[in-house]
Amino acid sequence: MTGPSTATPPRLAGVFDLFTIGLGPSSSHTVGPMRAANAFADSLSPAVRAATAEVRVTLFGSLAATGSGHGTFGAIQLGLEGLRPETTLPAEAEERLAAIAASGQVLLAGERPVRCAVGDFVLRPLTVAPRHPNALTLSAVDAAGDALATETYYSVGGGFVLREGDDEGAIGRDEHPVPLPFATGDELLARCDETGLSIAAVVRHNELATRTASALDDGLVAIEQAMDACWRNALTRTGVLPGGLNVRRRAGVLHAHLEVVDPERRPEFWQERVNLVALAVNEENASGGRVVTAPTNGAAGIIPAVLYFALHYTPRALVPDAHRGIVTEFLLTAAAVGALYKTNASISGAEVGCQGEVGSASSMAAAGLAAVLGGTPRQVENAAEIAMEHNLGLTCDPIGGLVQVPCIERNALAAAKAVNAAKMALWGDGTHHVSLDQVIATMRETGADMSSKYKETARGGLAVNVPNC
Repeated sequence: MTGPSTATPPRLAGVFDLFTIGLGPSSSHTVGPMRAANAFADSLSPAVRAATAEVRVTLFGSLAATGSGHGTFGAIQLGLEGLRPETTLPAEAEERLAAIAASGQVLLAGERPVRCAVGDFVLRPLTVAPRHPNALTLSAVDAAGDALATETYYSVGGGFVLREGDDEGAIGRDEHPVPLPFATGDELLARCDETGLSIAAVVRHNELATRTASALDDGLVAIEQAMDACWRNALTRTGVLPGGLNVRRRAGVLHAHLEVVDPERRPEFWQERVNLVALAVNEENASGGRVVTAPTNGAAGIIPAVLYFALHYTPRALVPDAHRGIVTEFLLTAAAVGALYKTNASISGAEVGCQGEVGSASSMAAAGLAAVLGGTPRQVENAAEIAMEHNLGLTCDPIGGLVQVPCIERNALAAAKAVNAAKMALWGDGTHHVSLDQVIATMRETGADMSSKYKETARGGLAVNVPNC
């Protein structure tokens, strides 16, 4: 029998790694490439910037296959100009992209114009890099066409970016050691047993290694406020979503109907309200709006929808001044589960299919809700496992390469599944046959076996069986 490992677990993604504010429609295809291009521009010395006449872009695999519908091309141009997804507003992005399209030039690092026209991008959708399907190469070349600097980056899901030659630490990640490390679900439960802490409290202890308690809580509340603003923004929009599929916006109509039939927000309408939030967030994402990766943009509606349930339809929500505590416990718990998926499997649809995006988000949301409902660490772990177990094998097959069909409705259904998983877990005592670690390993293996045409390439499933009019 093998004893417990004495190796130090790796630093997992933190709560503000998994929940970041960015632009839609995709964390891996929009936010990640924008960060990669920004990092490339920052890496160039003043002398190289001054000598650069053009930035050449080559996209591989899923980035090439669905980059057009995911806003990848414009995201790279914005990143080269020094714009960051966390701080760039949609109106600012639209203004700059219009200017770039007219001139064929970007302001490299915000300083000087160099050629970088979408028509010059090289697309290699059938070339899949060994490290990750989402790969891009950026080259700064001089007026003679000679390369001055070249870097390859990988957008590995959730806006995380790796540079060729680097270790697994993503660009911008904080690798500060933490007091209660864990790398598996079993290790997380062991930390809870050893300390008597909840899952949220374990994550809190680790987060406090790098920030103050007030900064942590204020940051979590700011994330929730951004989620809330996102879905409410969608209620003001009408017509169809951009991209050519002519998918009609439904959130505003659904909200107006609910205000008539459910003005008092009665419990029997909880699922309609959860559906509303999930649909609204993903309509905003599909429009290139401001969203919170949770843990990805394609699955961004699930956690806000289930958090809405926690804030309005749980016994704890009736307690005065409970809002802040619910938000922090929910998001800290969800982050613990999301970090396990990020480390031990993947949250990238291009790597493991939609089970890695919608499945992971549903699992995270189920854990967060179970914690708010008073679940023990083992009941919370069970909720996370139940939600993922019944998302295994979920493919990523967006029609037209757009994060619209089936993505928007899929978020609403996965949110309801998370609520059910949390309730089901609380019916038991936390004892169950399949562990979270086992279901994460199964998800990883299923993703490895899945045909590439079902992994965000728009070459299988609904993407080929539904006419793209």
